[in-house]
Amino acid sequence: MKTDDFGYELPPELIASHPRERRDASRMLVVHRDSGKLEHRTFREFQSYLSASDLVVLNNTRVVPARFFSPDNRLEILRLEPGPDETWRCMVKPGKRFRRGDQVTIGRSSATVCEVCEDGTRWLRFDPPLDPEKDGHLALPPYMNRGDEAEDRERYQTVYAAKEGAIAAPTAGLHFTPEILAQVPHRFVTLHVGAGTFLPVKAEEIEEHKMHVERFEVSADDASAIASAQRVVAIGTTVVRVLEHLAATGGIRGGAGETSIFIYPPYAFRRVNALLTNFHLPKSTLLMLVSAFAGRELMLHAYHEAIREQYRFYSYGDCMLLV
Repeated sequence: MKTDDFGYELPPELIASHPRERRDASRMLVVHRDSGKLEHRTFREFQSYLSASDLVVLNNTRVVPARFFSPDNRLEILRLEPGPDETWRCMVKPGKRFRRGDQVTIGRSSATVCEVCEDGTRWLRFDPPLDPEKDGHLALPPYMNRGDEAEDRERYQTVYAAKEGAIAAPTAGLHFTPEILAQVPHRFVTLHVGAGTFLPVKAEEIEEHKMHVERFEVSADDASAIASAQRVVAIGTTVVRVLEHLAATGGIRGGAGETSIFIYPPYAFRRVNALLTNFHLPKSTLLMLVSAFAGRELMLHAYHEAIREQYRFYSYGDCMLLV
């Protein structure tokens, strides 16, 4: 299939740059995959679409402040993954200031460029170690066109976030309140969302796209419950990636690993039966995933309906429930 098959036009004013006042006040477009019926609801009605045998599965990763600047704000890095001896693989800006052997000041640390990778990232060594709480910023998605603010420390985080390691939030979970979570049977997986989630698909044919790698973990108890559930409702595409990766590589089981699974039409889902997800960027791997789940034509029809009805899009936006 062609990447252009997954394009759509979004009015810029529909991109949500800040969260709603209440998490559960989000609108929810319900998409019935069998009939193509669309319903306009709110997230507070989510539980009414669950049956007694359903199991809700959520991603409990916690977003860490991974964006750092030089004292004059002219240099910027995004920490991607740790290495030995206080080294980190980082995205940097501008690249010409980060040549091998260069030393720059980032936050309150001196950073030495140890290696320049083929993909443009750098391995940097920090002395002393960076302090994310004092000097770090949340790496909000580029389409928000703003830096992080005080409220983002709480709102760009799910209420059940537990295990630090994500650069970006698993945004479908941002709609949950502690009260709603307590009312639904649920289990957790952990997938640390990386910067790769924002990378565009540059290949003309989607099969040629190289998918990014993300780390995941599932406890033995949660894996057992998910494997035996009659119907699994995944909260977000990150949960889908974990469960479908495991289902395709030996079954749902406890443990840790990495996945680079790329789900696009046609795809036979093995473990996920329903999906709550936010609206995704055009021509993105995430839009391809939901199109595999509900059908490309139905998805694009639903997106056009959401645009017509003035839904809010992307990370801080409204959601869809695919049943």
